[in-house]
Amino acid sequence: MSHELIFPYANIVTGVLLFIIAFVFHWVGQLISVVNWDFAMEIGLQEKKALPEYKVYEHGIACADVALGWIYGIAAVGLILNVGWAYQLAWFPAVVLIYHGLRAWFWSGNQKKAGHQIVSNRFLITWCFVTIVCGVLTVAVIW
Repeated sequence: MSHELIFPYANIVTGVLLFIIAFVFHWVGQLISVVNWDFAMEIGLQEKKALPEYKVYEHGIACADVALGWIYGIAAVGLILNVGWAYQLAWFPAVVLIYHGLRAWFWSGNQKKAGHQIVSNRFLITWCFVTIVCGVLTVAVIW
């Protein structure tokens, strides 16, 4: 199955970005959080200053991400290899990345309004931007 690419090697660039951002940073990071939350806080994957009720929510998100996020790696490798099924499978990480970028932006904004800014603005802007751009690029390539 041949796909018209938006730029040369777009499938490879997108596959590599999905592998690094979605699979390594997101899925592996969440896996570490599920396996050892204290270690995840120690290395900066989870916020030490989070209120207990925030930790419960964030742990639930981490569990859901770990249950489903392994698909990101498979989709990424498939795009790199330019196999047809990867273009359908990559819809999942594409929309999840956009969702997570938007979720993080509004969740952090709500925390800040409540007087509990637990992530730096620089980190938040960077994470949301990179996550959303990777998701949008993936949609553009697989469309």
